[in-house]
Amino acid sequence: MTTEDDAATDGGTAAEVEEYADLGATTENAMEIAETSMDRVHELVPQETLADRFRAKAVHATGDPEFQHLVRFTGADESEPARAGARAVLDEAPIVTDITMVKSGITGRGHSCEVRKAIGNGAELAAETGMTRTAASVLELDRQGVYDGAIAAVGNAPTAALALADCIEDGTRPAVVVATPVGFVKAAESRKRLREVASEHGVPAITNVGRRGGSGLAAGLTNELVHVASDVRSEDLDLEESP
Repeated sequence: MTTEDDAATDGGTAAEVEEYADLGATTENAMEIAETSMDRVHELVPQETLADRFRAKAVHATGDPEFQHLVRFTGADESEPARAGARAVLDEAPIVTDITMVKSGITGRGHSCEVRKAIGNGAELAAETGMTRTAASVLELDRQGVYDGAIAAVGNAPTAALALADCIEDGTRPAVVVATPVGFVKAAESRKRLREVASEHGVPAITNVGRRGGSGLAAGLTNELVHVASDVRSEDLDLEESP
């Protein structure tokens, strides 16, 4: 997946000083497009809180101004997932996605976090139980302790979100969860369960309601955590004072 929206790049680290736009652009023309795009989004979405940044990112990722009303935040306040996720990025916590497409959409700039995908793990568990490969992958990585303290991003598979909810219920504590699995079967239900479990156990989470969602949205929201962390690193933002 190669777009101007947070395209992953090789070799990018938090130490890089090259100027680039939040959408991943580096050339003059691309940066102009990226900045104009977000300016138009900001005309539609208020920018008063950290949570509003994620509403704007959701609108940009989906091309739908109404999507700002579908985003949900789990925490002490709406901005807690942004603060928790930014701190995790600054601490170089791993970013764990459900599938390859979400992993491919994670920006390579502005952070030094390891980015890995769950899919491809847990093949034996899937074969033995008949559960989906993504659910088995999440359970296998959780068995290895990968999700504790991590940024967990689910953009495609409802069963991965359900498995992650089970893991949280059993004691796993990600730093933050971004979950936007898409579809007509169990998608909305999986996000609802994840919200309920995350709220009960104090895990900050960003999700959405309805059938829509997807890998691009999950990657975009996760990248916004990186951008918030970058603003903190450059002292353009104080997490403790941000509403």
